Amino acid sequence: MAVEITDQSFQETVLNSDKPVLVDFWAAWCGPCRMLGPIIEEVATDFEGKALVGKVDVDNNQQISVDYGIRNIPTVLIFKNGEVVDKIVGVAPKEVIAEKLNAYL
Repeated sequence: MAVEITDQSFQETVLNSDKPVLVDFWAAWCGPCRMLGPIIEEVATDFEGKALVGKVDVDNNQQISVDYGIRNIPTVLIFKNGEVVDKIVGVAPKEVIAEKLNAYL
């Protein structure tokens, strides 16, 4: 299950993680975000124990979105050692997301 990440928990959950972290920036009103949601949940299950998968609701957590220049959603960022190492904008197939995340394990 993907972890809910907020402005308050971002530092601890993402930047201080000892594992790679995939973060899905989304909003409830965004159609493509709703299409990507189940894929992100599958990736979270597949990578349990190997990587952290989380979601940021951009409407409720605007600071993170501003800090990372999120202009289009859905946007998926992959972090390793507190740094952004990869980015996917728009809906991508599970295989593409898993392949990108695998590269940082």
